[in-house]
Amino acid sequence: MQLNSTWSLIVTLIPALLVIASGFAKLTGSKQVVESLTKVGVLEYAKYLGLAEIVFAILFVYPPTNVIGFILLACYFSGAIATDLSHKRPIVAPFVILSMIFIAEILVNNNLFLL
Repeated sequence: MQLNSTWSLIVTLIPALLVIASGFAKLTGSKQVVESLTKVGVLEYAKYLGLAEIVFAILFVYPPTNVIGFILLACYFSGAIATDLSHKRPIVAPFVILSMIFIAEILVNNNLFLL
């Protein structure tokens, strides 16, 4: 099912805005983010991770680069889930965002999933 362009934009913007907000929280050094990244030992990479999230989300929203943005976001949040699992931390937040990214991509560009 392909959505028209207005709905496609709305469906992709919702998870993208969440990812961008997360990226800005990492760039600005939010207290909760600093605490969380310190626990998993990657605080020194917070600015890089935040920048990556913002760039990947922009690629995801922009139609010509949607597929590469989807792949990069899927890899990023899969890594976040793996990191949280290895440190016995809850995986709800990255799992929900990853699920939203997959749902958006299936609704907008389901040809990617057809063999």
